[in-house]
Amino acid sequence: MKCLYFDASAGASGDMILGALLDLGVSRTQFIRKMADLRLPVDIRMATVKRAGLRGLKVDVRVRRKEESRPRRFRDVEALIRKSPFSNTVKANSLAVFGVLFEAEARVHGEKFEEVHLHEAGADDALIDVIGSSYLAEALGVGDVYCSPLNVGSGWVKTSHGVLSVPPPAVAEILKRAPVYSAWAKEELVTPTGAAILSAWTKAFVPFPEIRYSRIGCGAGSRNFQKLPNILRVFYGEEKAFRPEKRVFQVEANLDDSSPQVVAHFVEKALQLGALDVTLTPITMKKGRLGTQLTLLVDAAKMDALIEALFRETTSIGVRYFPVERRVLEREVRKVRVGGEAVGIKIAALGGEEVNAQPEFSDCLRAAARTGVPVKRVIQLALVEHSKKSEKNRDSSEA
Repeated sequence: MKCLYFDASAGASGDMILGALLDLGVSRTQFIRKMADLRLPVDIRMATVKRAGLRGLKVDVRVRRKEESRPRRFRDVEALIRKSPFSNTVKANSLAVFGVLFEAEARVHGEKFEEVHLHEAGADDALIDVIGSSYLAEALGVGDVYCSPLNVGSGWVKTSHGVLSVPPPAVAEILKRAPVYSAWAKEELVTPTGAAILSAWTKAFVPFPEIRYSRIGCGAGSRNFQKLPNILRVFYGEEKAFRPEKRVFQVEANLDDSSPQVVAHFVEKALQLGALDVTLTPITMKKGRLGTQLTLLVDAAKMDALIEALFRETTSIGVRYFPVERRVLEREVRKVRVGGEAVGIKIAALGGEEVNAQPEFSDCLRAAARTGVPVKRVIQLALVEHSKKSEKNRDSSEA
């Protein structure tokens, strides 16, 4: 599978996402032919443009009829998508985006989900943006999607509900849990459709991760700012080459009034909640009191939940945290058999070359209990079996 990373430092809109994905190399003729299957009264035009001196693909979806598109409720959009000739994956991804949009509008206007209707975001051009982006993601074989923090812009924007401050209410609702900021432009940079697509699809909002990419798509927006290229970039590469977890946080708390049982319980809970590592270090605190420094290594996306758990489960009343960089080896688990019992061997590789092999201790304990063989002997036998298996595989590949 492939991965996408969106650089939304200049914001994101439905047409920018569409342009960025098309710019990755999907046949434009085939795309227009597929969109025609929706039988919507639109014309799709594409052109290479420049924004602040940089190239990008601009996609314009123009509605042919003169009268305004009627407002659509979710059931209207759902019916249109379900009867379309696209795959179940495209339909599911499209409905997920519209679900985010309608949920946000319902909250903003205090209406029921089934009764709220969309104006701009439910129009024919927005349908092309959402369904078209879902189709392109499938055509590109995309698995996980990541995105940078979003530059939402600032100022004011005209909508069917009047002049609203940026970010407008629907966008603010959609991006509740996403990292956002405002820089360089006093304009709306993230539209409801763009926010909904990225919110529905993005696995994690992270700063530029460690990636190995093969293509870059550039989708151009409608405006041409002097200081900020109005372009959304998307980086396309192999899923296994994306390492968004490289930037992690170290969380520390000093404890001098928690029982060992409570601390041990929290260590297990922290690992269950997704901590990458948990360590305990004996320390001397104020007035010569003996204490314990609890240290967690956590992904940015899980840090808040782990800190909350730390406060609830221990006696800590304050923590320190700071970003750290790390490098990890490629890892996989291979199975061998010892005395008829399966034992996992954790393999660590550097550049495809095995540099470390370690039996899973819990598997060795289980095998020792069932076979009556001492656990240290099980570990030795597991490594011997792994060595034999690796040598056999090498001989087969060389033959």
